[in-house]
Amino acid sequence: MEWGVGNTVTDGAAVEPKKSRAGRNLPAAIAVGATLGVALILILIYVPMVWIGVVAVAIAVASWEVSHRLRDAGYAIATVPLIVGGQAMIWGSWPWGTTGVLVAFTATVLVTMVWRLFMHVTDEHGHKNYLRDCSATVFVTAWLPLLASFGAMMVTQAHGSGRVFTLMIVVVCSDVGGYVAGVLFGKHPMVPAISPKKSWEGFVGSLVFGTAGAILTVEFLLDTHWWVGLILGPVLVICATLGDLVESQVKRDLGIKDMGTILPGHGGIMDRLDSLLPSAFIVWAVLTALL
Repeated sequence: MEWGVGNTVTDGAAVEPKKSRAGRNLPAAIAVGATLGVALILILIYVPMVWIGVVAVAIAVASWEVSHRLRDAGYAIATVPLIVGGQAMIWGSWPWGTTGVLVAFTATVLVTMVWRLFMHVTDEHGHKNYLRDCSATVFVTAWLPLLASFGAMMVTQAHGSGRVFTLMIVVVCSDVGGYVAGVLFGKHPMVPAISPKKSWEGFVGSLVFGTAGAILTVEFLLDTHWWVGLILGPVLVICATLGDLVESQVKRDLGIKDMGTILPGHGGIMDRLDSLLPSAFIVWAVLTALL
């Protein structure tokens, strides 16, 4: 989510769809976001366990997107172990919790090492970039399915739907607060070398909106003390911002704007998960510790 620094207006002969300061087709982005939001709300209210399947499908697509982009950049990603192992982590979190996730993650790492050892032999001297490619696959495995497993796991806990709603509501509040404050007041770039349009003013807006959203959410959805939200809000906003910056840096390294094109106005599935993935772990950890 970009937080609005440095807007320019140019005259042109052609009329294009209205875009946000992040360069997106704003009407399409709003329509897609609203549709996905309503669908997720209905799922969590009426069939909450379907949430695990939603996470599994989203991560499978996102893993393929990231793997494809890395392959285009010359990395020999172990795509099959990545996707299959990712599914094992997410579905294993249902009956076995963190133990199932840890076992599946470890198995995926081991399979990746062996898979890369016997695949993609380049010449008679052996394998080229074995360490680099294994490291990249393990990084993506930890970045996507491992973090997502904590988001899937929350729905199996007490007040499971409320915990997932807390994750989504606080992240949305953070994004909205950052966007509004960035557009209205953004003048000081936060990390221009990574994400030129993020501003410190936008970050403050995210902190204010995200913390307010966390306090209200834990009080009314989780029926717990307001100070839990006071702790959760700032920590989640910081991690969500860092998650966004991590993906921005990866895309900058690869020389691309988006990881995919499946969602009009948003890019790929991974482009919507960048801040949600670390946030899922934070919400799981904080609420597990304090509730």
